[in-house]
Amino acid sequence: MDEDLFKKGLEKRRATLGADYVDKNLAAADDFTRPFQEAMTAWCWGFGWGDEVIDAKTRSMMNLAMIGALGKMHEWEIHCRGAITNGVSKDEIRAIIHVVGIYCGVPQALECFRTAQKVFNE
Repeated sequence: MDEDLFKKGLEKRRATLGADYVDKNLAAADDFTRPFQEAMTAWCWGFGWGDEVIDAKTRSMMNLAMIGALGKMHEWEIHCRGAITNGVSKDEIRAIIHVVGIYCGVPQALECFRTAQKVFNE
């Protein structure tokens, strides 16, 4: 594992998802899951989020669209919180969900709306 990418990724991951959430995930990792947690932190967050070409808000918006399209609602919920942290507004989240509905179907948009409402109500 590239230690520099891991450190950069850890910083980006904590900034978006919150240090408590990230630290709990890493602390809960065991011999079986730790290599993936470390690789994902380095690759997704260090390499993927680590450059400055696309700002964090735009990356969060892209993530909501892609993860919503995949229907991975547990991850969508986590990234919805992160998107808010990165400055994505409620109106922008609604617009993203509209796009998910157009390209992925109304049932998937409804799932995103349910999950967003849960996040907004926290």
